[in-house]
Amino acid sequence: MLLRDRTAIVTGASSGIGRGVAIELAREGANVVIADIQEAPKQGKYHDQDVTTPTAEECAVLGAKSFFVKTDTASEADMANLIDETVTAYGGLDILVSNAGIHIPGSSQDLLVSDWDRVMGINLRGIFLGTKFAIPHLVKSDKGRIINIASVHAFHGGAGPAYAPAKAAIVNLTKDTACEVGKQGVTVNAICPGYIETPIQDYLTEEDIQACKDKTPLPRLGVPRDIGRACVFLASDDAEWITGVALPVDGGWLAPIW
Repeated sequence: MLLRDRTAIVTGASSGIGRGVAIELAREGANVVIADIQEAPKQGKYHDQDVTTPTAEECAVLGAKSFFVKTDTASEADMANLIDETVTAYGGLDILVSNAGIHIPGSSQDLLVSDWDRVMGINLRGIFLGTKFAIPHLVKSDKGRIINIASVHAFHGGAGPAYAPAKAAIVNLTKDTACEVGKQGVTVNAICPGYIETPIQDYLTEEDIQACKDKTPLPRLGVPRDIGRACVFLASDDAEWITGVALPVDGGWLAPIW
């Protein structure tokens, strides 16, 4: 097991990408704390229609220690509590996967300012808060890792005036944090998923989804496990000299010039 006895937090881990990440970390022997606004997994219109078991239970089936902490990642108090509960339970923290994110469709003219603030709060502020409160514990670990989940939309427009800018900022925050904690042995990296089959895609039409598949060079869309295995690699000893990178895990989405 690549992560035996290491302690990880995964935000937004009840459903979708976060759930897939948590399960793969557990498969490799990590203790996994599940942070989300609700414990029950979301069922999507197109994907994960039959997912019902809480993520912590799935991790326990794999032999991992795991529990759920109700967390609004945009809340300073919630994020501080999440770190405190984890350290109290397991005596430290080795891995933080900041995954929680939302998407509210709309142009600059359609999107409410309150919706823009909410997207930025969860997608960017939450990652800063996790970073801020986790670093004092990660620097005490000789395996300290931060993995931020960004998006291929970090590199291009097209996902609206809140989502894409927030994801671009995550990539920059990742690089800045890597510089901040590198001398203390903590690595900080981002993963930029392409289309992943999760309930967050419910706002799309079937035609939109087919268009995404057509634009993906590899012959399928992504699944949460694809991101989970990338997280396992970046959290493992095999990646101990990799920091400050933004790794696309996108089936080749970014490769062509369209």
